[in-house]
Amino acid sequence: MKSLVVALLLLPAGPLESGTAGTTYYVDSRAGDDAAAGTSAATAWKSLATLNAATLKPGDTVNLKRGGSWSETLTLAAKGSAARPIVLQPYGKGAAPKLGGQEQPCVVISGNYWRVTGIRASNCQWSGFEINGDGNELVGVAADRNIAGVHIGPGGSRNTVKDSTLAGNNRMSVDDDGGDNDSGAFGVLVNGDDNLITGNTITGSYATSKDYGFDGAAVEIFNGDRNRITHNLSRDNVTFTELGAQKGKTATGNVFAFNVVTSSRKLGSFLVTRGARHIVGPVKGTIAVHNSVYLPASKTLGWSCHDGCSPSILKLRNNVIAVGGEMGFEDGKGADEAGSVYLGRKKRFTLGPRSVVADPRFVSRTDLRLRPGSPALGRAAVLSPAWYGGAAITKDFAGKALGAAPDAGAYQR
Repeated sequence: MKSLVVALLLLPAGPLESGTAGTTYYVDSRAGDDAAAGTSAATAWKSLATLNAATLKPGDTVNLKRGGSWSETLTLAAKGSAARPIVLQPYGKGAAPKLGGQEQPCVVISGNYWRVTGIRASNCQWSGFEINGDGNELVGVAADRNIAGVHIGPGGSRNTVKDSTLAGNNRMSVDDDGGDNDSGAFGVLVNGDDNLITGNTITGSYATSKDYGFDGAAVEIFNGDRNRITHNLSRDNVTFTELGAQKGKTATGNVFAFNVVTSSRKLGSFLVTRGARHIVGPVKGTIAVHNSVYLPASKTLGWSCHDGCSPSILKLRNNVIAVGGEMGFEDGKGADEAGSVYLGRKKRFTLGPRSVVADPRFVSRTDLRLRPGSPALGRAAVLSPAWYGGAAITKDFAGKALGAAPDAGAYQR
């Protein structure tokens, strides 16, 4: 026994230090000093360049002073860990720390396991927040007046964008007369895999386009697989989601669940995806389940699965979609659809089992809970957790669990 105790005492100390606190740094754009230590509010740094040059380690915390503003790029290249992420957060009183300026990117996360909260990125060169690492979290951030509020690049996987406000990201990156190539006005643009976009409020992704008249999406997925887009509130965007993939690449297995989508715009849509005949198709295995949509204008569309639609391209379950225009469109073999309620002027798809065309009886134009007597009550099919992207997501928009006889749409009784 004595020899065992001695052996334990001689083990390296590293693993036993995992619970120790990291270093906390402070940055104040008004009263800071780059020659100071940076480790207290009284000795805060001034510039983001000084912060970018610091050697940060797992468990460290970076505090940006509220009311501060920087026209610099914040580069978060260090690597935290799942157990000890590196935290970036505000301190003090006042408005959220703001980064901006179209001459440069704002927040670029190339490292892993960062947790960024309470920061605003406004009118940046391209995106407010650029994520190219893994395991990062944006929680309660704000992004506005960008081409993309958040861009998860091709190398970004297993990241989370949560409880954030992405408003008026209404600039285009391509807007010319070249044909079918205009692009921009994204709340979130996802090029990576296995990311979670949840609990966000996304509004005003809407810009003029020479090719399309108007363009923009709350969440656009291009070349990204197995992303989960759940419990988001979408208002006044051109479309909620559009999916595509370059030839030779994929955008497979993306899930859209319990999202609430409304708009007062003259045109708009909920979901647009493509088959193999389209230049950015096929997009395989998309699932849309328990979403509530109300787009009352005449030039609106519930969903479109075109240029070679089939059940392997799109599956829809338990949605409530009311539009002033076309409820849905399919060609080819058609989508796999069931358990839903639709309302609109026309439809070009075949209703699946338990689906009906009827007034869903929403509470109001913006409150898409169901009134008594709604045909959506008790209409939904009972589904396994795989339909939602995992058991953790099987709660409605307000956090209620699904019952034995679930309701269609994003809200349960």
